[in-house]
Amino acid sequence: MKLAARVGQVTPSITLAIAAKAKAMKAEGIDVCSFSAGEPDFDTPEHIKAAAKKALDEGKTKYGPATGEPKLREAIARKLQKDNNLGFAAENVIVTNGGKHSLYNLMMALLNGGDEVIIPSPYWLSYPEMVILAGGTPIIVPTDASTGYKITPEQLRSSITPRTKLFVLNSPCNPTGVVYTPAEIKALGEVVVEKDILVVSDEIYEKIIYDDAQHLSIGAVSPEVFDRTIISSGFAKAYSMTGWRIGYLAAPVELVKAVSTIQGHSTSNVCTFAQFGAIAALEGSQDCVEQMRLAFAERRQIMLQRLNAIPGLSCAKPDGAFYLFVNISKSGLNSLEFCDKLLENKRVAAIPAIAFGADDHIRLSYATDMTSIEKGMDRLDKFVRSLV
Repeated sequence: MKLAARVGQVTPSITLAIAAKAKAMKAEGIDVCSFSAGEPDFDTPEHIKAAAKKALDEGKTKYGPATGEPKLREAIARKLQKDNNLGFAAENVIVTNGGKHSLYNLMMALLNGGDEVIIPSPYWLSYPEMVILAGGTPIIVPTDASTGYKITPEQLRSSITPRTKLFVLNSPCNPTGVVYTPAEIKALGEVVVEKDILVVSDEIYEKIIYDDAQHLSIGAVSPEVFDRTIISSGFAKAYSMTGWRIGYLAAPVELVKAVSTIQGHSTSNVCTFAQFGAIAALEGSQDCVEQMRLAFAERRQIMLQRLNAIPGLSCAKPDGAFYLFVNISKSGLNSLEFCDKLLENKRVAAIPAIAFGADDHIRLSYATDMTSIEKGMDRLDKFVRSLV
């Protein structure tokens, strides 16, 4: 069988592969401490599940609009207006099968062959692959510890060419956990306007921030930046709804219509009754979000302290999301070797950061229970010391 050439141009998801391997080992009765998945370990809050059950009982099981349930689109628009100071209306919103799907549809609707998309590295592993699948060209802009793993306005400006169509911004960031300050967001917004390019802001982790970090949506910087801003987000991280597959895109109406056309010929609508759970997530109490955030903050502190006490490993304090981006350069191993040996020898699952464009790092998720964190850090400590 001869497959489409585009399939050979992309790399399978390493994060999903390692998470699946860890789950398979657990199913065999092996005691694995998994820090691999970007998935909260909490159950979906009860009022959200109750709303979906009620929708099922009321017969909300039929096809719905390709753009999403009108009440959910309205609720998302109100959320963006209230929380993010973004002037989107319901017609600017399309509901998608998860935040990942919103980005994939965006690339398919926006990019032509040869269009360039600027992606700061380290990056979420699916960004460049989506660009490639859509026929575009990912332009990877490396960042490092000297800039806090953030792209600078100068780097953005110098990376823009006449073929640049889009800039991908992710704050809070997966895998680094960095959060751009309002001043940094404003400076990047100025370049977006100056060079007249579009920016998609992936804000899936916006509710999971710590200490004095502040989240500012780039579209709120000025009317000129707003006109060039697309927002991608969803319910998976803040509300522990990963399996529900509810995301959304907020964008100019013309782009929303284009994405709706693509969605109409691919997935039709998003699961109808699940969307009523999403409405409850936005309109109900946000105490559940804060409870999870506080738990993540405690885990972050303990895991960071334990990790930075291990000789040869180092990690900056993340301001958001639920990941530690760990420098393993002193281990003498690349990230794949490190993670393979760690899983095989000590039964700890981590993600090799070659998937994120940084082969001298690994990513550890602290979206897991404290017992697993303590046990996993003990094992990681012994593993690293065994390399000496």
